[in-house]
Amino acid sequence: MKIALIGYGKMGRMIEQIALERGHDIVCKIDIDNQDDFDSEAFKSADVAIEFTNPTVAYDNYLRAFSHNVKVVSGSTGWLRDHGDDVRRLCSEGGQTLFWASNFSVGVAIFAAVNRYLARIMNRFPDYRPAMEETHHVHKLDAPSGTAITLAEELADGIDRIDGWQCCLSNPDDAQLHCTVTPESHQPVAQGTHRLPITSIRRGEVPGIHSICYDSEADSITITHDAHSRKGFALGAVLAAEYTLTHSGLLTTSDLFNF
Repeated sequence: MKIALIGYGKMGRMIEQIALERGHDIVCKIDIDNQDDFDSEAFKSADVAIEFTNPTVAYDNYLRAFSHNVKVVSGSTGWLRDHGDDVRRLCSEGGQTLFWASNFSVGVAIFAAVNRYLARIMNRFPDYRPAMEETHHVHKLDAPSGTAITLAEELADGIDRIDGWQCCLSNPDDAQLHCTVTPESHQPVAQGTHRLPITSIRRGEVPGIHSICYDSEADSITITHDAHSRKGFALGAVLAAEYTLTHSGLLTTSDLFNF
């Protein structure tokens, strides 16, 4: 498979390493200093482009890839609220393909499946009050993480007493860190329900830790995913590209992993 990389930072380099180990070809690498290469013959020859950049440029990157009918796998977060409808339309009516996930780690996919299953069980036990905590490296300034939001929304789907989520910062005086993503609905919660609190922590070079705790007067139950490196994310992105090669439309990890 011919792969183009959009974003050639630490994640892009790790994706490149894994893709080459799995027998794929990297035909184009696009970063901030060579944006004109979107229109190169090398980029146009790609079967799939893997995109890991940031919310401010991700949507434009999709459009530039789609203009050459190149399928995209993306792990960029933060664009969905402003551009989600446009992307869905491009994939459903415009014949384009985007595989998007807030987290490509195989371990996170398994963790998410456990989260959904546990939520359905805990729906029957109102004495347990859930809360979430996510920790990432200090370079990640958006909060909560895209993975935390996905986990929170899936938890809320399974528990009747949870009506959405709310952002809580571990250090609200940190001028750099603020809640960059908020729930779409700012209406009061329904009677008898409450929002799931998500505490965001930024520390050192942590790749990513997500914990969900159900606490009661009697005891507490906690599930945690702790990423040791970016390798799991990179492998998942390449697996998603292999899947995307033979599929089309708007794809997610639920298509790739049948849990």
